[in-house]
Amino acid sequence: MVQILDSTLREGEQTPGVYFSPDQKMVIAQFLDQIGVDIIEVGNPAVDSEIALAIKRISQAGLNAKIGAHSLCKIDNVRKALDCGVDFLGIFFSVSKKRLQQDYNIHLDVAIEKIIEVVTFAKEQQHDLLIRYTPEDTVRSPIENVVAAASAAVKAGVNIISIADTTGYSTPFHPQRSMYFYVKTLKEELGNRGLYPQIEVHCHNDKGLALVNALDAYRAGADIIDVTTMGLGERAGIVDLAELLINLIDMGEAEKNWQLNYIDDLYNFVSQHSHISIPPHTPITGKNAFTHYAGVHVKAVAKNQQLYQSLDPHILGKKSSLALGMQSGYTAVELALKQIGRGELAENKDLVNKILQKIKVIAKRGTPIDIEKELPEIIVRFSVANHPHSLGNEICTFSV
Repeated sequence: MVQILDSTLREGEQTPGVYFSPDQKMVIAQFLDQIGVDIIEVGNPAVDSEIALAIKRISQAGLNAKIGAHSLCKIDNVRKALDCGVDFLGIFFSVSKKRLQQDYNIHLDVAIEKIIEVVTFAKEQQHDLLIRYTPEDTVRSPIENVVAAASAAVKAGVNIISIADTTGYSTPFHPQRSMYFYVKTLKEELGNRGLYPQIEVHCHNDKGLALVNALDAYRAGADIIDVTTMGLGERAGIVDLAELLINLIDMGEAEKNWQLNYIDDLYNFVSQHSHISIPPHTPITGKNAFTHYAGVHVKAVAKNQQLYQSLDPHILGKKSSLALGMQSGYTAVELALKQIGRGELAENKDLVNKILQKIKVIAKRGTPIDIEKELPEIIVRFSVANHPHSLGNEICTFSV
């Protein structure tokens, strides 16, 4: 079974303008734990004392998930992370030629010595600590540099090597730039040295390929995949949690591994406190994800939802719905009348047609029609026109 590392509280808070208070982080962590993620990466305590406080609180909350901290490859940063009581530590240090030359101004062997020193220190402080080493910008680094640094890190005590597509460079359509290639190659090269760490992948979405790259890595045997709620993160973010879980289930992972009925609550909470709306057309979690609109679609799904729906909303604790507007047909009005408890009106074909035409007129304003509120108002108008003396009763019945 593949493991899920959620980084909403670390990578997600690197979204410009996003800030979660320690209390909000606790709520998010609890939702993630209920869903069943394996590792919750809370942040880098060296960045701010409030982040350190949040890590400590969540580490002491008795959650099932492992609680992790992120750290530069520096002993003082590692010490701050361990002081928070974490059982997972992520250390990163780039071994790409450009970073080594232009940013660090050191050679690869010096970088490897630094990695060994920091990993050894962390392991000495906490023997049961789960340590991940990330060669930042892995997929744009020479593979020989990655293998050399990863080998040294594992020998020093690292449990996990993360393949980081830091800039969203990877693509499944190029044989030597795919996550499949990197996972397979790294596993093989480390295995040839008698080293068998878990392989993690961290896929950025700069070209819209984060999810497909993550699934490509899964197909190659990746052990851990990084995600965030709403796909939040630097620039275009990383893999979206809900989208990954649904696709993993489709690829054979057991549905029972995750409690997907908590997804909506998590996403609504993160959306509210990140001040970022979930676009209605977002897969899985968007308002329109299971909403049917066009007349042909609605008429078909009224008989069998699978005719225009490949996902079962029930696994998310949701139901399919319909929308009314310019594209609607007769069946949509019938179903909408039943939805608001006025199914008997569907027997009047003339009334249904009149309502349908009115809906098409209203739709030209360019905003969605609220079935629960606006359909009763439309009915009232037609009732008043045909039976003016029933005005009082109709208003009482459909007051809004």
